[in-house]
Amino acid sequence: MKKNIVKLVVVAFTALVFGGVATAQDTKAEKMGKSPADSPRTEKSTKAKSGTATGEVTSVDAKSGQLTVKAKDKDLNLMAESKSAKNALDKIKVGDNVRVTYTDKDGRMVVSSVKADSKGMSKSEERKSSTERRTEKKQP
Repeated sequence: MKKNIVKLVVVAFTALVFGGVATAQDTKAEKMGKSPADSPRTEKSTKAKSGTATGEVTSVDAKSGQLTVKAKDKDLNLMAESKSAKNALDKIKVGDNVRVTYTDKDGRMVVSSVKADSKGMSKSEERKSSTERRTEKKQP
């Protein structure tokens, strides 16, 4: 009878040890995710990327909202979709230096803002521009 009790204790202890290990592994698997393929880190990011660029305008079409800027030896083909961006294109001409803020949406670079870059303006253009602003402020 003592042998049966000892066998029962050994079997119970073994089942307890191996059962605990199996449970611990299941918990760890749940925390880590089911598999590396299901991990959110491996999914492609659908978040739009944004950036800024400074360069010379090589072409502009305000009506269609298209703008091409040569920045750092590469041409950026940009598209203006908002009314404010399209209105800003009306004031831009080929040869102007601009600072463009854009967002990459589905492989298209969409302009969010276009500003004339004062660094790219000649000294006479800067003086003329600042004089025009002062004159506009004085008029009612």
